[in-house]
Amino acid sequence: MIEARQLSRSFRTFARRPGVLGAVRDLFRLGGEERLAVDGVDLHVAAGEVVGFIGPNGAGKSTTIKMMTGVLRPTGGSLRVNGLEPFRDRRRHVRNIGVVYGQRTQLWWDLAVVEAFDLLAAIFQVDRDTYRRRLERFDSVLGIRPLLHQPVRELSLGQRMRCDIAAALIHGPPLLFLDEPTIGLDVAVKRRIRDFIGLVNEEEGTTVLLTTHDLSDVEAACERVVLIDHGRVLFDGPTPALKDSLGGRRRMVVDLAREEDATPALVEGLPVVWEIDGARLTLRFRRDEVTAGTLIGVLTARAEVADLSVEEPDIEDVVARFYEDADARRLAAMEAR
Repeated sequence: MIEARQLSRSFRTFARRPGVLGAVRDLFRLGGEERLAVDGVDLHVAAGEVVGFIGPNGAGKSTTIKMMTGVLRPTGGSLRVNGLEPFRDRRRHVRNIGVVYGQRTQLWWDLAVVEAFDLLAAIFQVDRDTYRRRLERFDSVLGIRPLLHQPVRELSLGQRMRCDIAAALIHGPPLLFLDEPTIGLDVAVKRRIRDFIGLVNEEEGTTVLLTTHDLSDVEAACERVVLIDHGRVLFDGPTPALKDSLGGRRRMVVDLAREEDATPALVEGLPVVWEIDGARLTLRFRRDEVTAGTLIGVLTARAEVADLSVEEPDIEDVVARFYEDADARRLAAMEAR
C-alpha cells in the first residue's frame, strides 16, 4: 500500500533581516541554509494496517504525509502509494486516498454539510445507493445526521471533524490519512473517531495512517507505531513492543498486612528500585531483569501481602524516555566528533 525507501525532503531557509531596507536586501540575496525535514525514511505499510505515525513538533510527520498525498515532491529516495508516485500521478492518486487535516477542512464553508457531501459524491462519481449506504454507516458511529443541514461555518470543531472524516471516505478510498484528527476535541468525540477508525478498517479493510500527539489515540486504534524524530525513524513495530523496547519498565505497588514488615530486608537481592510509605511498598523494575511473578513469589514468601497491583508504563512516558535516550545518543555522537 505504501512503500518508501530512503525518502527525503529538504527545504532552503533564509534568516530574514528586519525593516524595509532588510527586506529589499533579502530580495537580492542568494544561498540560504539547506534543512532536511525528512532524512532517509524507510517505511512499508501493508494493506489493512492501522499505523500510528508519531513524533514531536518538527519531527517530519506532516512533511512525510504531504509527500504521500502528493502535495510535496520528494527531493530524494523513492515513494509509491497504491502503486503510483503520488506527486507525478496526482490525478489518479487522489481517487484512491482520503485525507483529513486537523487544522483544515475540505468542506465548503457556506454550504450545508449534506450539500458538501453531495458535491463530493458527484466529483468522485459515487452512485446514489452506495452514497446513501455510506452516509448511514457514518451516522451509526459518528452521529452526523443532526448536522447534515447545518452550514459548515456553524459547526463546532468536534462536529466539523466528524463531518470531515465522513467526507474523506465518501468515495470509499482504500487508504486514509488522518493528520491530527483529534486535536482540541473532547473525550466523547475522540472515542467516536477511534471507534470509526476501527469500523472502516474492519468492515472495509481500509488502511489508515494516523499522525497524532495524543498517544492514547495510538494505544486505542493502532496495532503498529512508527516513531520519527529529526526526519528519521527511531522505532517501527507493534504498539506493545514500544513499551518493551526500553526494557519493559514496570511498577508494582504492594500493601503489606503488617507495617513492621516494610523494611529494606524485604527486597534484599532483588533488581528493583524501591520506596516505603508506611505499610505500602512501591517497586520499579525492568521486565528484562526480573518478572512480576518472581517478585510476587519472593515477597509473599518473606511477608504477608494484603494487596498487590502491577502497572504498565503509560505510552507517553515510554515515548518521552525514547526521545530522551535518542537526544543523549545524538549529543554523545556530536561530542565524539
